[in-house]
Order: sequence, then C-alpha cells, then structure tokens
Amino acid sequence: MANQRIRNFAKILVDFSANIEEGDRVLVHGRTLAEELSQEIVQRVLERGGHPYTMLDPRNAKEVRLTNGSDEQLLHTNQLLEYAYTHFESRIKIYSQANTEEGSGADPRKAMLLGQGLSPILKVQFERGERKEFKWVTTMIPTQAYAQQAGMGFAAYEDFFYGAIHADDADPVAHWLGVKEKQQKYVDALDGHDQVELKGPNVDLQLSIKGRTWINSFGGHNMPSGEVFTGPVENSVNGWVRFNYPTMYQGRILEGVELHFEDGKVVKESAAKNEDFLKEMLASDEGARYVGEFAIGLNDEINRFTGFILLDEKIGGSFHMALGRGYPETGNKNESSIHWDMICDMREDAEIRVDGDVFYKNGKFTI
Repeated sequence: MANQRIRNFAKILVDFSANIEEGDRVLVHGRTLAEELSQEIVQRVLERGGHPYTMLDPRNAKEVRLTNGSDEQLLHTNQLLEYAYTHFESRIKIYSQANTEEGSGADPRKAMLLGQGLSPILKVQFERGERKEFKWVTTMIPTQAYAQQAGMGFAAYEDFFYGAIHADDADPVAHWLGVKEKQQKYVDALDGHDQVELKGPNVDLQLSIKGRTWINSFGGHNMPSGEVFTGPVENSVNGWVRFNYPTMYQGRILEGVELHFEDGKVVKESAAKNEDFLKEMLASDEGARYVGEFAIGLNDEINRFTGFILLDEKIGGSFHMALGRGYPETGNKNESSIHWDMICDMREDAEIRVDGDVFYKNGKFTI
C-alpha cells in the first residue's frame, strides 16, 4: 500500500496538474521503478471518472535501443505513443531512472537519430498542449540513482523532493495556487516589452521578447514547478553565455557549455566535457542552433543543484535557455527534434534589464 506522500503526489498530479475530468483518456508512462506511483495515479484517475492506460518501460530499454538499433529502427516513431499523444486527453510521464548514465556510452549520432524519431511526438505534444487539447504533465519519482547524482542520501533526497512539491502539506493545491498568484505579477510586468539584456560573470546576452507571451508555470505541465518563461524572437539572440551548471541530455552529462550567438543562431560552441556530443546534437537540424525558450527559475525550495533538469531548471536565482523546439503558446516558431534546457546561476553580480530598466538583480526580481 502506498504511503501518504505517494497518495498525495498522485492527487496533485491528477486533480491539479492534469485536472482529469470524466471521460478523459490518460496515458500513465514511466519506468518500472515508478510502479507504486503509477498505481496510485491509476486509482485516482478512476475515481475522477477517467480511463487510465499504463506504459511501464523496462529499466534499460533505451540503452538496448541505442546499442543495438539500426539507423532505421532508431528513426522509427513509437506508434503507440504517437496515437496516445494525438488522440488522448492527457498523459502523465514519470521519470524514474535506475541509472542516470543510461546510454551515455552510445555513439552521439545514434542519440541524435533517436531524438529525430521522437520529434513527431514532441511536435504533437507542444501543438495540442498549446490548443488546450492535451493535458500533458511531466514529473519524476525519487530513486537511488537520482539521490546519488545529487550527492544526497536517499531519505534526505526524498524529503527534499517531496518538500519541493509540497506533498506533505494538508492542502498542496493551495500552495501551488499561491505560486500562481505570486508569479503572475512578474508575467504581467514582463508582457509587452521588447529588449532583454542579461549581464553577469557568466553571461552577456541580448534578446527580444517583442510580441511574445510570458507563461506562468505553477504546476500544470511540470511538477515540481516554479518558473516564468517565453520564447524569444528567433533571430534576436546575440552575445554569449557560459552555463555554469552541468547539463544532461540523452544520458550524457556536459560541463562548461559555452555558446556564442549571432542573429539568434549558435555560431560557436564549446564544452569542457562531452563537446563532441554537444556538436552532434546541434547538427540535428537547423532549429537546433536556435533558442526555443528563455525562462527564469523561481522555486527557492530547490536550492541546490541535483543533476536532474526537471528540478534544476526551477532553481531560484537562475535562468535557463532551451535550444531547439519552442512552445507555440509563447509565440516562438522554432522547430527542432531537440528541446535542451541549460542553466546559468544569476545570484552574484548579475542583473536582467528589460527595455533599459533593472527588473532582476542577484537572483531576485526587483519589481
């Protein structure tokens, strides 16, 4: 029987994040390590009158594909997923890795092909999500691998994670509605502006948000949440950024990633670790060298780097940018087979100016 934290977590995901209604078809997708949470989600979906469908992948399925799949097999789009993303009303995806470096030894070209095979599904997810036809939610469950990657004991990591989603609260939904209200003030202040300048020890960057929409992320698509984001004008990004947090993609950990932009495009890239993988991913397609998302992390309860992007991109006092596909609801039109978030700390000697005025300084909004 699931513990109370798991039951509360399922309620947050089903009742609040996905807002499952009677008749909704819901894909519950995770690894076998997510079985306990998946069962609770199924139970909660049934209680809400929905129709749960489950997909639990074996632990090392991805690594087997990368190691043994032909080019044609890696490029093949999973038709079960494609059908669910195209026709269902919701999907709840649970990251639950037993090995955070699964697939890290594979040929970077194969990782690129696997991403291209998933691209049609990602496109449908973003487009149907923008039209409010598809209530997609991405989350995770604590595992020994995630705790080890974060440099924490498992019990401490569980407390950290469940604290970040407020699963121990008597009314966690009230907390997330409070986050919504607080962050909406920043969204309202940012909307309608044009030029954004970021300056600090690791960034000297300019971009335009003219005509773009800021999104208040308070637990709908991600749990945990706590960020505001938009999609910059595609050809407007200029300058450089050094992402001083490591970044992970397709099982690879990259450190010291530095990107230089001209007219929106990455024209020079480097990394202290796994630079060859960075270059391979940037060669995925034309859109991979452009920015699809610009975001500011606002969750002060995620106060340490863990090595898992779903948590780390929300770190209070940071910003992140995603190379590749943008979210249509922001107005960004960039298309790509990748959506790769990279994070930069802004808590010391750093600021963000919007149309010349200081909006954000040393990790905090000043407005």
